[in-house]
Amino acid sequence: MYCRWHTAVLPNRTLTKGITHVITAFANSNLFTTDPPGEYVPFMNLTAIRAMFDPYTRVCMAVGGWGETEGFGKGAATEESRKLFAKNVALTVKRLGYDCVDIDWEYPGGNGADYKTNPNSNKTSEIETYPLLLAEIKKAIKCKELSIAVPGLQRDMMGYTKETVQQINKAVDFVNVMTYDLMNRRDSVTTHHTSVAGSLTSIKTYLALGFPAKKLNLGFAFYAKWFLTAEGKTCDTPTGCPTEVLEAEDGTDTGKSGAVTFEASNFAPVPVDLTESPGETCGGGTWYKCPGTLCCGQYGFCGNTTAHCGLGCQSGYGTCTGPSTTDSLKRALASSRYDKTNGADWFWDNTTSMFWSFDTPTGIAEKFEQIVDPENLGGVFAWSLGEDSFDWGRLKTMQKAVSILHGVPQNKH
Repeated sequence: MYCRWHTAVLPNRTLTKGITHVITAFANSNLFTTDPPGEYVPFMNLTAIRAMFDPYTRVCMAVGGWGETEGFGKGAATEESRKLFAKNVALTVKRLGYDCVDIDWEYPGGNGADYKTNPNSNKTSEIETYPLLLAEIKKAIKCKELSIAVPGLQRDMMGYTKETVQQINKAVDFVNVMTYDLMNRRDSVTTHHTSVAGSLTSIKTYLALGFPAKKLNLGFAFYAKWFLTAEGKTCDTPTGCPTEVLEAEDGTDTGKSGAVTFEASNFAPVPVDLTESPGETCGGGTWYKCPGTLCCGQYGFCGNTTAHCGLGCQSGYGTCTGPSTTDSLKRALASSRYDKTNGADWFWDNTTSMFWSFDTPTGIAEKFEQIVDPENLGGVFAWSLGEDSFDWGRLKTMQKAVSILHGVPQNKH
């Protein structure tokens, strides 16, 4: 995957050699529910994107993404709406010159970002209409490839039954299994957000449901996740340690968990000649600090809320009342421990009470040895390309492992 939010440092063609598909994220699903369709403008010219990769690399348009459900629900609802949605996708693909389509309706049937305000009981019909929408899209785009992103957690797989998978399998060319975020803010005790054991469980579940192994791609995360553990608790084991409340009753983020990428900007010293932000943006990868007493939050926006000023606040770019997540991540990378039982790297920072979970190059290689090769999977992918720019260690490991396994790369995104 290649997304608009991480483009400050990009790999050269030596590093991208062997990548067969690059999926650009994201087109909003609502654009395809109207007649005529809304206009999607890619965040980068496709000619410029193609120049970054091998000549045979296919460039795909991703529709949707985390938290993006409304347009899919509308589009899938009726035969008429499905045909319109599919026609609009095909028209947009043709107009822009894309080679393929990726549907990132990650949670058909429920458990999306809006599951508290729009409960799963309102979305049961999507379980039946989702495969029908995919079939229409595949019909509309004809010989172009169609892929989907699917959840890694079993609790989120309500849209995938033996009956629906049989239908879905007929429509799609490959399936990107998001074998990461296996711990998220809906949890109350620690576990790994990505691991050999968790990833293998995800893959075996989809195999049991009926997807052929050659259509499944294993997902890797080019970011670490952190979770604040409960006050007064010492977490000397990787799983089962109580956390603070990570998600509020209304489904919103409490600011006590988050993610940090492996981008160069997160490991670089703060520039000495920062200027005050002319808007809201700030932090690593920019030359902007927040004006006055405003705080620069972990996601690069100025503000004065707890989410901006507490955990994750970027201390070099504004006022902060909480510890730096990037400093904590550096301690985690330097002193991480390996959970042999589950196959995962982890670290509990006793100075901040932050539990860290992440993939290392060694852990990625182990997943090839224990999952990709023995399960005979079609390939691998990552979210997302620009997030590994500190040393490209994870990308290089994937590149080497794919070439060893297959001789020539297959389905690497």
